[in-house]
Amino acid sequence: MSEEVNNGGCTEESCAGCAHAGNCESKKEDLRAPANAYSNVKKVIGVISGKGGVGKSLVTASLARMMKEKGYNVGILDADITGPSIPKMYGIHEQAKGTEEGIYPCIAKDGTRIMSVNLLLEDEDAPVIWRGPIIAGVVTQFWSDVIWDDLDYLFVDMPPGTGDVPLTVFQSLPVDGVVIVTSPQDLVQMIVKKAYTMARQMNIPVLGIVENYSYVKCPDCGKELRIFGESHIDEIAGELGVPVLGRMPIDPAIAEVVEEERFYEAKNPYLDEIEL
Repeated sequence: MSEEVNNGGCTEESCAGCAHAGNCESKKEDLRAPANAYSNVKKVIGVISGKGGVGKSLVTASLARMMKEKGYNVGILDADITGPSIPKMYGIHEQAKGTEEGIYPCIAKDGTRIMSVNLLLEDEDAPVIWRGPIIAGVVTQFWSDVIWDDLDYLFVDMPPGTGDVPLTVFQSLPVDGVVIVTSPQDLVQMIVKKAYTMARQMNIPVLGIVENYSYVKCPDCGKELRIFGESHIDEIAGELGVPVLGRMPIDPAIAEVVEEERFYEAKNPYLDEIEL
């Protein structure tokens, strides 16, 4: 059995055939990191993708905005350490401040609390050239050392793939469920299954799938143009037994608030029906 599964992520399926099945100490071991003493987070939602470039950060911020609009206290933990984008989307360029009690997240204009490695760097354009264990340690610190205060929802924007950081988040944080982000291409069926299988092996519920880049609407005739090909999302979701939470087109209005760093004003009607 792989080390990743042994370290707190055993399932009935993953343990099948293992010589230690039924007597695995890691099943009993809680590897979750303690939350900061001044944090009270009710629900942690991870946003994952099997590959990059599918708009995972956009979906993360959109879910946060949706819950903020509904009156909930919301935070975003930007776990994409080497490719952070959340602070810039919200127009946040200052550095986070710390005390003996911990680090305070920066607060966007809509009240969303945000922590990202960019908020700790003197130069936000500087590349983060760290090895996996260091990156994973920083993500854990964003949970243990950051003073999130009282939050109804903490959304975790994960890097793409199934490597060190997603594994660290699943093991170290009390994740209540994940949303998988995908796009319409044929290749995505395999990629989605990888992300789904990792979450299931780590005993994390998959809340559903969001498809991004579903279409673009012609500004002249209103026709929906599927420039990335026909969608396979219903087929994939049916096979995995999870719901399709939304289909997001390429929307110039959303792209504009991202480009102008005004995501605190963003409206994303394509995800309005999601229940978390």
